[in-house]
Amino acid sequence: MKAIHIAKITLNVGAGKDEELLKKGLKLLERLSPVPPVKTITQKRIPGWGLRPGLAIGGKVTIRKDTEKLLRRLLAAKEFTLPESNFDQCGNFSFGIPEYVDIEGLEYDPDLKILGLEVAVTVERPGYRIKRRKIRPQTVGKSHQVTKQEAIAFVRNLGINITV
Repeated sequence: MKAIHIAKITLNVGAGKDEELLKKGLKLLERLSPVPPVKTITQKRIPGWGLRPGLAIGGKVTIRKDTEKLLRRLLAAKEFTLPESNFDQCGNFSFGIPEYVDIEGLEYDPDLKILGLEVAVTVERPGYRIKRRKIRPQTVGKSHQVTKQEAIAFVRNLGINITV
């Protein structure tokens, strides 16, 4: 029950108000994942940024299967090196890829030009389902939660270099 595994990888592309950039971002996410991406919609009105409720400003996709294989492809773009500051207190970590052409298996597409994305990795232990279940949800015990140091050790076992 103490074994840590990757629960999901979330890929995110922000486009702002630019609809052309949004289309390119969704196309990139389709090429990266077997799951179709969804548009992210604004909830708030921010006049200074020209945002209004219901406006599509980005795209995201959540991958729950074959996560380790995808993570290795994405980390190859970062040369398998992450700073310790990319980890949060719950053991999750995230990083950005400035150019999609650095990802293994993707070639330059003139339609997409140069586009980047953000990657967020959620780690957990068996038994975390108790906080999401419909009947009698519970909190995960303090000793069962993943800490930052445990997540760093888990990622190092995958062969990823963590710098301080």
